[in-house]
Amino acid sequence: MDVDSPIQDGLLGDPGVSLMGAELCLDDALQAARRHYKHLPLCVVEEWIILDAVVTDTERAKVIAAGCQPMFLFAHQVVHDEQRRFEPGNWVRSSMGTTFKEGFLFATRNSVYVLLGPGHRKSSSIDAIFSLF
Repeated sequence: MDVDSPIQDGLLGDPGVSLMGAELCLDDALQAARRHYKHLPLCVVEEWIILDAVVTDTERAKVIAAGCQPMFLFAHQVVHDEQRRFEPGNWVRSSMGTTFKEGFLFATRNSVYVLLGPGHRKSSSIDAIFSLF
C-alpha cells in the first residue's frame, strides 16, 4: 500500500478497524461474486475502506427507506471493472451502498465491488467522504 494513500493515512488520521476482504485470485473472486449477484456489473478493488456516514436517526431512516445504507466505498486501486468504467490502477468512490456481504462484497444499486485483500472500515462525516479526491 502506498504510504501517501488516503487509506494508509486514514480519513482524518484514524485508520479505523482493519478488515480482510477476499483472499482469492481474480477469477475465483469474480465467480464467488456471481453466485450472489447475477446481473449487477462487478468491479474488483484493492486498498479499500468502507466509510460509514455519520447521520442523524432521521437521516438514517430516510436512507434505509430509499433502500440504501449510509455507507460508501473508497478504493485506491481498481483491479478489474467488467464495464470498463474505471481503468486498472485508478481509484474509485462508490455511491451509497445497499449491502455488505460475505466480508468482501460491497453492493450499491448499480454495481458490486469485490474487495480483495486487506482494508478498513470506519465512520466519517458526509463532507469528509465527498472530499476524497
